[in-house]
Parts: sequence; C-alpha cells; structure tokens
Amino acid sequence: MVGMSDISGLAQSLQTSIDAAMKRVQEQAKQATDAKPSGQVQEYEQTVRKSALNAAPFATNVGTLVKDTSRLNVLSTLAANDPADFYKFTLATPGEATLGRVGDTGVRVQLMDKQGKIVADSNSEAGSTYDAYKKFEAGTLSLDRGDYTLRVSRDKGVAAKEEKNYGLQLRMGDYSKDYDTIAKQPVKGDNPLQQTPQLQRLTSLLTGGTTTSSGALGILTGGSSGYSGRGSLLNGLF
Repeated sequence: MVGMSDISGLAQSLQTSIDAAMKRVQEQAKQATDAKPSGQVQEYEQTVRKSALNAAPFATNVGTLVKDTSRLNVLSTLAANDPADFYKFTLATPGEATLGRVGDTGVRVQLMDKQGKIVADSNSEAGSTYDAYKKFEAGTLSLDRGDYTLRVSRDKGVAAKEEKNYGLQLRMGDYSKDYDTIAKQPVKGDNPLQQTPQLQRLTSLLTGGTTTSSGALGILTGGSSGYSGRGSLLNGLF
C-alpha cells in the first residue's frame, strides 16, 4: 500500500524535476538571442499564475513591446492535458518584431491579432501564416501597433499527456529593459473571472454580488469546488 508520505515524496520529486527543467529553459532563453544590448540593462521579473480557463480573453499579460527599449520573455510549462496557454502583449509602435523560442520539441506557437485572427503559425502546413512565422523568427515580420496574443499548444500528433517546457522571447531591435514572466499553473480554487478586471462585473451579476462559484457562474467555470483542470464551457464561447 502506498502511504501518504510516499505520495508526498513523489509530488515533491515531480516538482523538483519541473523546476529543474524550467531552469534549463530559462538559461537557454537568456543565451538564445543574437541581439546584444548597447548599454546597461535593467531586469524585471514577475511570477504569475495562468488563468484556469484556456481562452484568449484570459491570457497572461507579459507587457508592452517598445522598439529599442523593452524585451519580453515568458517561461512556462504546458501541463499535461492542457490544450493551450495564452499570452497577451501590446506593440507600442508599428514595426518588425522578432520571436525567439527555446525548450522542448513538439510545441506549436501561433500569433493572433486583437480580433483573434491568426497572423503567424509555426505549423509547417499552415501555408501563408507559416511563411509569416518564419519572418517572425527572422525579425522581418511587419506588425501594426496594438494588442496581440501568443497561443502555445502541442504540435499535431503530440500526446496531450506530455508536458512541454518552453521559453518565448519578443523584441524589436535594441533593448535596455528586460522583462521576465514566470507563468505557473493555476491552483485549485482560482476564480478566473475575478482575475480578469473587465469580467468582474459579469461575476457580480451571475452571483448576485458574491464571488463564490454557484449557479450560472458554476456552469461557466466548471463547478463550485475549484478547478480539476483548465478549460470549461467558456472555451466554446471564444
């Protein structure tokens, strides 16, 4: 019989393995860029939890990309049975942006505009959006200013149970400020509607002024006892 101490030890060992893998990805990300800053660089880091809902409106905000000023880095793990991770950023001015990536193989990256249209896709069968993705990697993809979302998922044929560690990097030319986002998994009990300011009013309407998951809100978020996995009815709405 497996005791509680054995289960606890197994969980700790698994977390240690994940932390080690993420550290390797972080080190790769720091070394992967060809762009070297011309002066002193200020470094910033934030550790956040991803939303319990897999949908673009609940994307993790990684900052604003400013030409010759900021570089945005995100490090995370696509957990087993999670269909996708979403990250949003704002392009301050139009121009040519560059995407760098490191980590495990079998990871698919898509760039979407504010309307949700796919602008670039790492899938080699994606046609013109794949061509755009190659430009994105080469730093020759011209983008308008505004809001964008990165969608990270598995390549076709990769088993959903496989965890994928990855690091993504966005830049426009030189940089003097380096922003790292460490995106961790959501925890049981997270309320994604409360985490999204623009949806807090919706939460209040659905719950009659309370913040607990019940009734209509429970249907949207997957129940009142927390989240056993990411995704819900809202995935079909966005």
